[in-house]
Amino acid sequence: MHIRDCTSLDLPALTALTIETFRPLLAGSLVQLRAEVTAHDHGHWEDDYRHEVPSLLAPDEGRFITLAEEHGTPLGYVGWNTTGATSGRLEMVAVHPDARRQGVARALCLAALTRLGELGVTVVHIGTGGDEFHAPARALYESLGFIPYPTVDYARTL
Repeated sequence: MHIRDCTSLDLPALTALTIETFRPLLAGSLVQLRAEVTAHDHGHWEDDYRHEVPSLLAPDEGRFITLAEEHGTPLGYVGWNTTGATSGRLEMVAVHPDARRQGVARALCLAALTRLGELGVTVVHIGTGGDEFHAPARALYESLGFIPYPTVDYARTL
Protein backbone atom coordinates (compact mmCIF):
# COMPACT_ATOMS: atom_id res chain seq x y z
CA MET A 1 0.00 0.00 0.00
CA HIS A 2 1.33 3.41 -1.01
CA ILE A 3 0.04 6.60 0.64
CA ARG A 4 0.38 9.90 -1.18
CA ASP A 5 -1.15 13.31 -1.72
CA CYS A 6 -4.09 13.46 -4.09
CA THR A 7 -3.96 15.46 -7.30
CA SER A 8 -6.88 16.72 -9.36
CA LEU A 9 -6.31 13.79 -11.75
CA ASP A 10 -7.29 11.40 -8.92
CA LEU A 11 -10.68 13.00 -8.26
CA PRO A 12 -12.82 10.99 -10.74
CA ALA A 13 -11.55 7.69 -9.31
CA LEU A 14 -12.05 8.90 -5.74
CA THR A 15 -15.58 10.03 -6.54
CA ALA A 16 -16.42 6.59 -7.96
CA LEU A 17 -14.84 4.97 -4.89
CA THR A 18 -16.95 7.17 -2.59
CA ILE A 19 -20.16 6.21 -4.37
CA GLU A 20 -19.36 2.50 -4.03
CA THR A 21 -18.28 2.92 -0.40
CA PHE A 22 -21.50 4.61 0.72
CA ARG A 23 -24.00 2.86 -1.58
CA PRO A 24 -25.04 0.31 1.11
CA LEU A 25 -25.91 3.20 3.42
CA LEU A 26 -27.50 5.73 1.07
CA ALA A 27 -29.31 3.28 -1.20
CA GLY A 28 -29.98 0.76 1.57
CA SER A 29 -30.15 1.07 5.33
CA LEU A 30 -30.64 4.85 5.48
CA VAL A 31 -33.66 4.70 3.16
CA GLN A 32 -35.34 2.33 5.58
CA LEU A 33 -35.13 4.85 8.44
CA ARG A 34 -37.55 7.35 6.98
CA ALA A 35 -37.87 7.21 3.21
CA GLU A 36 -39.32 10.71 2.71
CA VAL A 37 -36.62 12.41 4.81
CA THR A 38 -33.87 10.41 3.14
CA ALA A 39 -35.30 11.23 -0.29
CA HIS A 40 -35.23 14.93 0.57
CA ASP A 41 -31.75 14.97 2.11
CA HIS A 42 -30.06 12.33 -0.03
CA GLY A 43 -32.30 11.81 -3.06
CA HIS A 44 -29.44 12.69 -5.40
CA TRP A 45 -26.64 11.34 -3.24
CA GLU A 46 -24.48 10.16 -6.16
CA ASP A 47 -24.54 13.64 -7.70
CA ASP A 48 -23.92 15.14 -4.27
CA TYR A 49 -20.69 13.12 -4.03
CA ARG A 50 -19.73 14.17 -7.57
CA HIS A 51 -19.71 17.74 -6.24
CA GLU A 52 -18.48 17.10 -2.70
CA VAL A 53 -15.41 14.97 -3.35
CA PRO A 54 -13.69 17.51 -5.65
CA SER A 55 -14.43 20.26 -3.11
CA LEU A 56 -12.28 18.41 -0.54
CA LEU A 57 -9.15 19.31 -2.51
CA ALA A 58 -8.20 22.99 -2.41
CA PRO A 59 -4.66 23.25 -1.01
CA ASP A 60 -4.63 27.06 -1.32
CA GLU A 61 -7.61 27.07 1.06
CA GLY A 62 -6.17 24.49 3.48
CA ARG A 63 -8.14 21.48 2.13
CA PHE A 64 -6.26 18.30 1.25
CA ILE A 65 -6.84 14.67 0.33
CA THR A 66 -4.46 11.85 1.20
CA LEU A 67 -5.02 8.61 -0.66
CA ALA A 68 -3.90 5.02 -0.40
CA GLU A 69 -3.34 3.00 -3.52
CA GLU A 70 -2.02 -0.34 -4.62
CA HIS A 71 -0.63 -0.82 -8.12
CA GLY A 72 -2.14 2.53 -9.12
CA THR A 73 -5.65 1.59 -7.94
CA PRO A 74 -7.11 3.74 -5.14
CA LEU A 75 -7.99 1.78 -2.00
CA GLY A 76 -9.30 4.73 -0.03
CA TYR A 77 -8.72 8.30 0.99
CA VAL A 78 -9.15 10.85 3.74
CA GLY A 79 -10.08 14.47 3.14
CA TRP A 80 -8.72 16.81 5.78
CA ASN A 81 -8.36 20.49 6.42
CA THR A 82 -7.24 23.15 8.80
CA THR A 83 -10.08 25.12 10.34
CA GLY A 84 -7.97 27.71 12.11
CA ALA A 85 -4.43 28.18 13.31
CA THR A 86 -4.59 25.19 15.68
CA SER A 87 -7.73 23.29 14.64
CA GLY A 88 -8.25 20.70 11.95
CA ARG A 89 -10.85 18.30 10.69
CA LEU A 90 -10.96 14.94 8.95
CA GLU A 91 -13.82 15.54 6.52
CA MET A 92 -14.27 12.24 4.74
CA VAL A 93 -12.79 8.79 5.18
CA ALA A 94 -13.72 6.38 2.42
CA VAL A 95 -12.30 2.91 1.80
CA HIS A 96 -13.42 0.75 -1.11
CA PRO A 97 -15.50 -2.21 0.12
CA ASP A 98 -12.92 -4.68 -1.25
CA ALA A 99 -10.13 -3.03 0.79
CA ARG A 100 -11.84 -2.89 4.18
CA ARG A 101 -10.42 -4.50 7.31
CA GLN A 102 -6.86 -4.21 5.94
CA GLY A 103 -5.69 -1.16 7.89
CA VAL A 104 -6.27 1.30 5.05
CA ALA A 105 -8.43 3.75 7.01
CA ARG A 106 -6.10 3.62 10.02
CA ALA A 107 -3.04 4.33 7.85
CA LEU A 108 -4.83 7.20 6.10
CA CYS A 109 -6.03 8.78 9.34
CA LEU A 110 -2.58 8.52 10.89
CA ALA A 111 -1.01 10.11 7.80
CA ALA A 112 -3.51 12.99 7.91
CA LEU A 113 -3.02 13.46 11.66
CA THR A 114 0.74 13.62 11.14
CA ARG A 115 0.34 16.26 8.44
CA LEU A 116 -2.06 18.27 10.60
CA GLY A 117 0.42 18.14 13.48
CA GLU A 118 3.17 19.38 11.17
CA LEU A 119 0.94 22.36 10.35
CA GLY A 120 0.63 23.26 14.05
CA VAL A 121 -2.84 21.82 14.59
CA THR A 122 -3.45 20.73 18.19
CA VAL A 123 -7.11 19.62 18.07
CA VAL A 124 -8.69 17.56 15.28
CA HIS A 125 -12.38 16.82 14.84
CA ILE A 126 -14.23 14.17 12.84
CA GLY A 127 -17.90 13.30 12.55
CA THR A 128 -19.60 10.05 11.69
CA GLY A 129 -22.96 8.35 11.87
CA GLY A 130 -24.44 6.61 14.88
CA ASP A 131 -25.91 3.78 12.79
CA GLU A 132 -24.64 0.23 12.29
CA PHE A 133 -22.98 1.07 8.95
CA HIS A 134 -20.69 3.53 10.72
CA ALA A 135 -19.87 1.29 13.72
CA PRO A 136 -16.44 0.31 12.31
CA ALA A 137 -15.64 3.99 11.76
CA ARG A 138 -16.57 4.87 15.34
CA ALA A 139 -14.38 2.03 16.63
CA LEU A 140 -11.47 3.22 14.50
CA TYR A 141 -11.77 6.85 15.59
CA GLU A 142 -11.96 5.90 19.25
CA SER A 143 -8.92 3.62 18.86
CA LEU A 144 -7.07 6.64 17.44
CA GLY A 145 -7.88 8.66 20.58
CA PHE A 146 -10.91 10.62 19.38
CA ILE A 147 -13.67 11.06 21.95
CA PRO A 148 -17.33 11.22 20.97
CA TYR A 149 -19.23 14.43 21.63
CA PRO A 150 -22.84 13.77 22.60
CA THR A 151 -24.93 15.31 19.83
CA VAL A 152 -28.31 14.48 18.37
CA ASP A 153 -29.63 15.56 14.98
CA TYR A 154 -33.35 15.18 14.32
CA ALA A 155 -35.34 15.46 11.07
CA ARG A 156 -39.00 15.18 10.10
CA THR A 157 -41.22 15.94 7.18
CA LEU A 158 -43.88 18.65 7.23
